[in-house]
Amino acid sequence: MSIFDAVLLGIVEGVTEFLPISSTGHLILTSHLLSIPSSSFLSTFEIAIQLGAIGAVVVLYWRSFFDLEVVKRLIVGFVPTAIIGLSLYSFVKHHLLGNEFVVVAALALGGLALIIFELFHKEREDAPEGVVTITYLQAFLVGVAQSVAMIPGVSRSAATIVGGLALGIRRATILEFSFLLAVPTMGAAVALDVLKNYQTFTLESVGSIGIGFVVAFVVALFSIKFLLQFVRTNTFIPFGIYRIVIAGLFFWLVLS
Repeated sequence: MSIFDAVLLGIVEGVTEFLPISSTGHLILTSHLLSIPSSSFLSTFEIAIQLGAIGAVVVLYWRSFFDLEVVKRLIVGFVPTAIIGLSLYSFVKHHLLGNEFVVVAALALGGLALIIFELFHKEREDAPEGVVTITYLQAFLVGVAQSVAMIPGVSRSAATIVGGLALGIRRATILEFSFLLAVPTMGAAVALDVLKNYQTFTLESVGSIGIGFVVAFVVALFSIKFLLQFVRTNTFIPFGIYRIVIAGLFFWLVLS
């Protein structure tokens, strides 16, 4: 992997990690367009640089991780993903990651679902604000929704946000909870993958991961701020339309 490839993939990760458009799907499809051979390292790289984007959340929301009430809800939300993730880790990495057809289908269907959901969803005026107002049951169910994002192209952000909105959580609140929940979720995913594959790392591969990590971190800082500003006056319908368009584009460029 060249420095250019690592930088470009880092940019893609930083832009897409928190938008409901699937960072993993975009990384897989971008790697294909860059003609980077599919390999165990590429899968690890795509997982590891997500930690850079997650680092942006830690920097922006570090106070939340010292709030016991917030942390307890994050633990409850993380549990179902951890159980399902450990159970299906091998299947997902070896059969779904790198599968362009799965990514394109998930992008398109997820985009359609996002549009339909937003057209019919009405936010409750009396819904409480703030992560600490999320009940433990709601946190758990959001975690269950998040586990669906193990399918490349679904989008962890989209799954948690739509799941939270469907449960009656305010838009700004579920968006913040989605950001925070990404930290234990992706942190655990990276740790598990590195633990299973560190023997295959070389100095060059570690350097590529480092470049992707730093680029993803910097870009994600701006991406998070953009999304927070965007949701104040907009729905996620534009992202749903984008998902369908990009799925069609990649189908034409990659699968046709």
